[in-house]
Amino acid sequence: MRVYSDCQGGGGKAYVNYFTEEGRTTTKTPDNRGLIRRRSLTGRCPGQRGGREGVWALIKTGVSPCWGMLSVLSYGRLVARAVLGGLSQTDGRDYSLVTASYGFGKDFRKGILKKGMCYGDDACFIARHRTADVLGVADGVGGWRDYGVDPSQFSATLMRTCERLVKEGRFTPSNPVGILTSGYYELLQNKVPLLGSSTACIVVLDGRSHRLHACNLGDSGFLVVRAGEVVHRSDEQQHYFNTPFQLSIAPPGAEGVVLSDSPEAADSSSFDVQLGDIILTATDGLFDNMPDYMILQELKKLKTTNYDSILQTAQSIAKQAHNLAYDPNYMSPFAQFACDNGLNVRGGKPDDITVLLSIVAEYTD
Repeated sequence: MRVYSDCQGGGGKAYVNYFTEEGRTTTKTPDNRGLIRRRSLTGRCPGQRGGREGVWALIKTGVSPCWGMLSVLSYGRLVARAVLGGLSQTDGRDYSLVTASYGFGKDFRKGILKKGMCYGDDACFIARHRTADVLGVADGVGGWRDYGVDPSQFSATLMRTCERLVKEGRFTPSNPVGILTSGYYELLQNKVPLLGSSTACIVVLDGRSHRLHACNLGDSGFLVVRAGEVVHRSDEQQHYFNTPFQLSIAPPGAEGVVLSDSPEAADSSSFDVQLGDIILTATDGLFDNMPDYMILQELKKLKTTNYDSILQTAQSIAKQAHNLAYDPNYMSPFAQFACDNGLNVRGGKPDDITVLLSIVAEYTD
């Protein structure tokens, strides 16, 4: 999970600037804009993340990507008539997202595979209902593996449930927290207990109002890029160093021991988008290994708005993050912040990586 404090994507110290862009609303108060994002490299329980090699084994010993490591959902004919960088909105036109996904499980090199839209203990979905496009990512807490529980089951089931709710039309585009809440409570009501924990991020584009609505619980997240700059992004949530907010289902009798947050506690925001805006939704495996400036460099290579170009860029971003994760000499965002907290750490952070890359386009039936 992301570990840099009060910084922009693991880079500089200007994170708060993104909370002043025109059109952005957030449930965060001004006092929380400089929230210190810290996590402890000790205290190993299902609710906490580990540190570097050895300790990271507590988090997410993932599995390799599935579905050929990519997926695409196409609804009708998506026509992108905008130049990358954004154009002025025109009333009366519906917007949609052209989205491609790519990722790696932490144990990709071991050749371990799983079914569904999952990369290791990460899971995701892409769905559309009427004029709304909905994206979701979830990151299973790997500490459950020490208790004989597969962490990927919780995150994968949560995302599949949310996807089904969207396809059935059981949601309001302006209320992504409602999707997360309904999905989580369905898991709680399962006759067969499903133990585990997960962070989650849901992003909804209301194509009719041209407005993006999102909620983020924990330290996955998303960012919106326009004209080569980040103009809006999610805020991560941490209880304290290395302990992100998370949804959990604990064994009977352990409800008060396992950390569990309410889905209603998710950080919510809304933002007006333009044609050509780029939306990148990802788990912490990306952000812990690639600071914003590296991500923006890759996005500059995206010259067209067709699906193949988006997929190629998503692949390039995920592959670079994956390679950096295994570079022992690279000073990653994770390593930088660990050093800020008195830890002698260097190198990338091996982790599951999920990337959903989208472009806002005009939708035609």
